[in-house]
Amino acid sequence: MDDTSPKIIDATMSLIRDKGYVATTTKDIARLAGVNECTLFRKFENKKDIALHGVSQEKWRANVTPELFQNVQWELEPDLQMLMTAYMEKITPDFVNLSIGLRAPQLYEETAPLIMKVPQAFISSLVEYFEKMEELGKIVHYDFESLAMTIFSSTFGYTFLNASFGQKLTKTGKEEFIKNSIKIFVNGII
Repeated sequence: MDDTSPKIIDATMSLIRDKGYVATTTKDIARLAGVNECTLFRKFENKKDIALHGVSQEKWRANVTPELFQNVQWELEPDLQMLMTAYMEKITPDFVNLSIGLRAPQLYEETAPLIMKVPQAFISSLVEYFEKMEELGKIVHYDFESLAMTIFSSTFGYTFLNASFGQKLTKTGKEEFIKNSIKIFVNGII
């Protein structure tokens, strides 16, 4: 791949992040990439082809893998704080907005499996963590997938809303949110 193709991919992914797939035109892509629109079609079949090339690049993925969650101490509160923090550091507002832009019907079938790898890595890591904590006698048996989904939903919800609205929805910062969420999760409401 010459240096023109990455420029085109970067321009496309930036526009999809900012405007969505449908609103992104090949004219916009060419302008942002600094190339002639004909060049796009010499390098790629169409806009969809460019977007799919972009999704396959690590630069445009959150790169959340189970390895990200391996530095556990086998202590519930600090471990859950580390897991939520690690996720939130990777899932930036840019990634959230890009993943929303990539959910267009024209792309969904191809991009959904790639986008789902992020929550799957987080949830499966949490389930494995809870299972090991049970083996160690540190927690009682429970429906660990439901527990993992609860933590994921809270983490994703905060991340998504923060990406969408910034601090307009809540003044609670990320660290405070993580700390308080984990305390509620570990201790319960009552």
